[in-house]
Amino acid sequence: MPILGIVASSLRRISDGTTWTQRTLPATRSWNSVGFGSSTFVTVGTNSSSAATSTNGITWTQRTLPVSTPWISVTFGASTFVAVSNNTTIAATSTDGITWTQRTLPVSALWTSVTFGASTFVAVAKNGTTAATSADGITWTQRTMPVFQNWISVTFGASTFVAVSQSSTVAATSADGITWTQRTLLGSENVWTSVTFGASTFVAVSQSSTVAATSADGITWTQRTLPVSASWQSVTFGGKTFVAVAQGSTIAATSTDGITWTQRTLPVSSEWVSVGFGAGIFVAVATGTTIAATSP
Repeated sequence: MPILGIVASSLRRISDGTTWTQRTLPATRSWNSVGFGSSTFVTVGTNSSSAATSTNGITWTQRTLPVSTPWISVTFGASTFVAVSNNTTIAATSTDGITWTQRTLPVSALWTSVTFGASTFVAVAKNGTTAATSADGITWTQRTMPVFQNWISVTFGASTFVAVSQSSTVAATSADGITWTQRTLLGSENVWTSVTFGASTFVAVSQSSTVAATSADGITWTQRTLPVSASWQSVTFGGKTFVAVAQGSTIAATSTDGITWTQRTLPVSSEWVSVGFGAGIFVAVATGTTIAATSP
């Protein structure tokens, strides 16, 4: 095949989040988070030692985390997967998603989200001012958020970490994950659940509403409208598309700019809780089931 034909074929395989196919995870677990790195999807679940890996989002293999605990979030950076646990000091690292090593966070907290950027892992927690940073996922240092909040999600883009908090108007930004500045996330309180970055834009979604928000810098935010009121739980970016999924429904949504959204349909009504992107495809997982989905 000519080079141009190979390139065109490859581009066609990058998902736009429009159509979804149901997949099966290896066990019924309270799956909470899905991440991608090193050509592998990894999902972790609450109150178990179970993880699962897949190279294509279709065929999944059960893996074992070092301890049974409320695993809440997983990310990838510096050739390493990092998972954090809620209401403990427990974290874990893995280079392949298969073999995991237990690590120790600097303080027991209601950890909710972990991300990677600027050569740094950053984790945030609910019900406090607690955050933590690590260069390798092994050695962690406690940091301080600018205000006491239920910090629920953190992401990185445009040389900036951005964190959002539930049931508030508060966000925060940081260039290094160490020093944080309080920001205003719209003028009215919303139950924010997830924030991501793509297409030079931060996008946040909120639960039980049509409210989303976008920002070019994490400082100034503009309200946007999702296509339907739903329990939006997770948003990610991949290829040229933002994808958000909603819990307790078949509802998803896509956008190329975070401003104009189109409703999509997941293959089955379930407790969709996390969506990730890698290898040209989106993967969504649902909690309390064996249900996952891929697009395409």
